[in-house]
Amino acid sequence: MKTMEIARTILNQIKTLDRMFLMAAGAHNYAALSRNDKRAGGLEFKVNGLVHKGFCKIELTFMDTYRIQFINRKREVVKEVEECYCDQLVQILDFVEGR
Repeated sequence: MKTMEIARTILNQIKTLDRMFLMAAGAHNYAALSRNDKRAGGLEFKVNGLVHKGFCKIELTFMDTYRIQFINRKREVVKEVEECYCDQLVQILDFVEGR
């Protein structure tokens, strides 16, 4: 898959699980992440949630799972979740809203 395809797939998976989540989290400034040695690509976006304000970074691994990082405005990783499956995306991203 190409970089933009992976980013679109992640967005579509989130929207399929909860079509209102991205709006509720104040998501904006979407950016596709390029491939590197450990990751196949991904998506990063800025959020303005109740609990977390900063960035969410979702990377597709070569094992077809996601690695999710919550990054504050100082670019420090606040929380990281490894081996997330697509059906768990919104459940884990709800950290932004304090759930």
